[in-house]
Amino acid sequence: MRDLWTVTEFTMKEMLRRKSFIISTLIILVIIIVGINIPNILKLFTDGSETGERLLIVDSSNVFEGNLSSLEQMNTGYEVQISNENISFDDIKSRIENKEIDDAIIVEQTDNNIKIRYIVESTTMMAGVPENVISAINTIYSNMQINKLQLTPEQIASITPNFEYSLEQTDEQEVQGNLLAIMLLSIVLFYAIYFCAYQVSSSITTEKTSKIMETLVTSTSPKTIVLGKTVGIGIVGLLQVCLLVAVALITAYTCLEPGTLDSILDMSNFTPYLAIITIIYFILGYVAYALMYALTGSTVSKPEDIQSANGPVAIIAVIGFYLSYFTMMNPTSDLNVFASMLPISSPFCMPFRIMMGLASTTDVVISILILLVTIFIIARVAIKIYSNAILNYGTKMSFADLIKVYRDKNN
Repeated sequence: MRDLWTVTEFTMKEMLRRKSFIISTLIILVIIIVGINIPNILKLFTDGSETGERLLIVDSSNVFEGNLSSLEQMNTGYEVQISNENISFDDIKSRIENKEIDDAIIVEQTDNNIKIRYIVESTTMMAGVPENVISAINTIYSNMQINKLQLTPEQIASITPNFEYSLEQTDEQEVQGNLLAIMLLSIVLFYAIYFCAYQVSSSITTEKTSKIMETLVTSTSPKTIVLGKTVGIGIVGLLQVCLLVAVALITAYTCLEPGTLDSILDMSNFTPYLAIITIIYFILGYVAYALMYALTGSTVSKPEDIQSANGPVAIIAVIGFYLSYFTMMNPTSDLNVFASMLPISSPFCMPFRIMMGLASTTDVVISILILLVTIFIIARVAIKIYSNAILNYGTKMSFADLIKVYRDKNN
């Protein structure tokens, strides 16, 4: 136990002293702070008096009888200008080119129809006539015509009912929780597990290059080295994730408008039980991937070979993440249940199933047991191969070489 803590402490100190670790952490912190402050940064370059694009509406035939002025008070996302003058297409074109306006609408009365001409500088990126403006224009015209009919309030209410919409599901399992918060939780878990576990193989390869591994092997057993490095890097990784999340939350609550974060991320379903389960899955998921990376790290002797050696494990991790990520689109499907039980995806999938209220206690226990059995099998294989491949300073070991080492009964 003492040797395990010695290796763990040594690994933690080496991780915290690495310039790459310090610089990457600082860069991520800067990205988080700047990313959260993007709305505030945009305000510095935006004139607060403008509500959006400048839209000119020309009603020279007075089709709307002066009622279009109400658009100026509506929240359409445009700075609306109304004109009843007869403005030609060439004049509008000149105004757009001179940046006096961004786009324009010309209202024309035909025999039995009202023609709306939407004029922009280029239609390359135009998705179509702005629906919110057209909807507002339709409402204004309808109200204008209704008022001319002199209908009673009851008659008006009968032709303009208030519809109440609700979303209901036929599945017996009720889906709860904020999808954005769930997706962020899954992404944070993937980052924490994948990148922390990746550091294990990087640490082993670096120490093999600097010959530190020879000293460690003579001082303690390979099994202790594997477990010590896994625990040490895991502790540092967990602290790093906690720092990043804490800075993100502090920055959001400090720099954003009050209530903005609460409206975006509804964390009402994030209970102490979910927090404990999330930490458990982080630990188990990290250990599983860290042991696989320890195995790949021991098979190479040069840092430039580590990327290719880690390729298969990286593919497994990405498959596990995307399997859980895509099942969010249909959380009550059988595939979602499968992803929460599969060891490579359960660390990313099961916490959000719990947040959605879809996972029973039995599901969680079975998933954890499957993950523990998987970790035991990976640990047994990884430690045995690690013990014989750790002092390999030749070329990168092939898959056939690893099988041969594992089957060697003398090891």
